[in-house]
Amino acid sequence: MQTVFGIDFGTTNSALSIHRNNQVEVVNLDELGAGSALMRSVLYFTEDQEVFAGQEAISTYISEGAAGRFMQSIKTFLPNSSFESTEVFGRKYGIDDLVAIILRKMKKAGEQYAGCSVDTVVLGRPVLFSEDAAKDSLAQRRLEQAARKAGFRQIFFQWEPVAAALAYEESLAAGQEKLVFIGDFGGGTSDFTVIKVRGGDFARSDRRSDVLSLGGVYTAGDKFDSQIMWERVAKYFGRGVRYKAMGKDELFDIPLSIIQTLCQWHRIPLLRARKTREQIRLIKHAATDKKAIENLEHLIGDNYGFFLFQAIEKAKCELSEEELSHVLFSERDLSIAEPVTRRDFEEMNEENLAKIAGCVDEVVRKSGVPHRGIDTVFLTGGTSRIPMIRRLFEERFGAEKLEQKNAFTSVVHGLGTSVPLFVAS
Repeated sequence: MQTVFGIDFGTTNSALSIHRNNQVEVVNLDELGAGSALMRSVLYFTEDQEVFAGQEAISTYISEGAAGRFMQSIKTFLPNSSFESTEVFGRKYGIDDLVAIILRKMKKAGEQYAGCSVDTVVLGRPVLFSEDAAKDSLAQRRLEQAARKAGFRQIFFQWEPVAAALAYEESLAAGQEKLVFIGDFGGGTSDFTVIKVRGGDFARSDRRSDVLSLGGVYTAGDKFDSQIMWERVAKYFGRGVRYKAMGKDELFDIPLSIIQTLCQWHRIPLLRARKTREQIRLIKHAATDKKAIENLEHLIGDNYGFFLFQAIEKAKCELSEEELSHVLFSERDLSIAEPVTRRDFEEMNEENLAKIAGCVDEVVRKSGVPHRGIDTVFLTGGTSRIPMIRRLFEERFGAEKLEQKNAFTSVVHGLGTSVPLFVAS
């Protein structure tokens, strides 16, 4: 059989697997030698028209003092029909061009490892890029266009939670059958499926009849980070600040659109628009807290939103092990040491958790199988480690049914396992 790649292009991280000789390998993509199979899904453009991806983008961004243009969470823009292109230092890039840069780098690394050229790929996709069917279709078309621009000729798509199920299936003994609920938690989406799995070698020409139900919700890791930003950190950058409009005595709130954009890390670069920065400058002169607005100006001008959200994500991850954490961040004369307890985190994310719970229950309902009829619940993705997420599944299925392993590479391994479903031997 030919050599084929499986690529999990993620909101936060991306990964690549190789299927050849009926074996699947996950490739180390960390070009800086840390031994990681994950590559950060980020880009950095210098003023000299150089483009870097992954950890190299982050390192260059730091070494250059954030002088260029940094982009992250590019996947979230795929279903956005209003985002057609962006201009970076005089050159225009479509959303497919941006994704293609990352896929091209992954393809090159995979080919170097495999020792041959590869033009066929199985790409993962969430159950929902968007709840709007037209936007969902647009996102997949754009991802396919990006793959073609990266050099792939044959492109197939697999649902990400189904890929996770196929990875889980490989852990079963020959002939062992189970009905499994899969929970795949990414940075942008949470995707679920109820699927029949079976261990050992058997005809896998078509697995569609094994999938009893699918579902997804646009609530995942990034939303939890945004909630911490909104509730605990945005106050340092103008949330709650009021100002006097020119020629008026009454006080006005800082525009909600600015704060909402601030709380979504992938949208912070939009605040660099000249009109928005001028609006912020005018607000600062009449603000009740000029220092907070100055902090906002520095965040935008110095382009350090990525590092601020890294500090937020670190605190979130610590809360999976500890009852108390702190968002620790320093830049210029701003120093943040904001405490967040696990209870605080859970209370501020009650609505987000309810959306995930509703989707889980709907996927089980559509499967026609009661909760007690599910043999195993297999969870993958970093967000699946959050205690309130695990508790959600324990309450519905029982703690004894939960399994979790290879949280960050199950999907990409399953994409590699999916190859025989699409490519004839």
